[in-house]
Amino acid sequence: MRTAVVILNWNTKEFLERFLPSLSASMPEGAEVIVADNGSTDGSVEVMREKFQEIKLICFDKNYGFTGGYNLAFKALRQMPEASDMEYFVLINSDIEVAPGWLEPLISWMDTHPDCAACAPKLHSWQDRDSFEYAGAAGGLLDKFGYPFCRGRVLKRLEKDNGQYDSPANVFWATGACLMVRSDDYEKMGGLDERFFAHMEEIDLCWRLQLEGRVITVVPDSVVYHVGGGTLPNDSPWKLKLNYRNNLLMLGNNLAKTYALEIAGRSAPGKAAAKAVSKARRTIFLRKCLDGCSAMVYLLTGKAALFKAVTEAHKEYRGLASEPDIPQIEAFLEARVGVAAPLLFPRWIVPLAMAKGNGIFAYLRKRI
Repeated sequence: MRTAVVILNWNTKEFLERFLPSLSASMPEGAEVIVADNGSTDGSVEVMREKFQEIKLICFDKNYGFTGGYNLAFKALRQMPEASDMEYFVLINSDIEVAPGWLEPLISWMDTHPDCAACAPKLHSWQDRDSFEYAGAAGGLLDKFGYPFCRGRVLKRLEKDNGQYDSPANVFWATGACLMVRSDDYEKMGGLDERFFAHMEEIDLCWRLQLEGRVITVVPDSVVYHVGGGTLPNDSPWKLKLNYRNNLLMLGNNLAKTYALEIAGRSAPGKAAAKAVSKARRTIFLRKCLDGCSAMVYLLTGKAALFKAVTEAHKEYRGLASEPDIPQIEAFLEARVGVAAPLLFPRWIVPLAMAKGNGIFAYLRKRI
């Protein structure tokens, strides 16, 4: 099993029945599908045992979230004799439809680009198959305040795929809906940050990989189709809380290190570390202020549950935060001489997208 393609399932029995047969049939030699069940209560395990006996099934006793579930699945695979030579670990949602030949371009890319730690296909909408899908489109970017957006998706605006992103491209992040990671890199990073539970954990992983000098790439010869919202609906207050909380956790994990790499060529490590930590704290404070503005909009428009979700997100962040200090950043710099800083988009994407309207995509293509 050189490539393990792992569905982490939680109460999506219908998607397994619909999409698992074509996924299993698409596996080339050396690749295998595994389903890891995250404590489902909807009969998913029974369906797997009745209809898909040929597919390996790993069962967990409860829902460990996207992060804990995939980390446990990775550890379980490492203990299987048939997976001892596993090179590539593919995270794929149960609500993804694939076509024959989708996996081979990803494997080929990783085989021939050893600097690439993770890659992904283009993500199309299952409902509107010529359009990009919200969760990842043609690869993700991150603005100066940590707001994620994509080539082909900005805020809630989506592009049709007219071939405008048909060349392989290095990106800031690739979607966890379908993400191939080199197993050695996944292990070195300690997997996904389990404080996140779910949402934005793949952006954090991609950011951490880049801080090690690794590359994230979208391989457009591969396309998959995503239903979206298969586990949590888009209007879920819990989902909103996770997104706000985890965005701050992600900034705490990575922002000071990124600034330090930007400053390192102009200052000694100690000074660069001090400047980076100070700048990161200011940026995180500003992001909290912007979140507060969003919360007030929710409150004033009668969306009290969403207002509460943002306030709870900040409260939970304070309990989980682990922002680096100056000695940690200095040690980080000294161990990563020659590593380039991951490139954040230098503007705030929200007002820019509102000002540019449908022209935002053409504007971004000229600059990224």
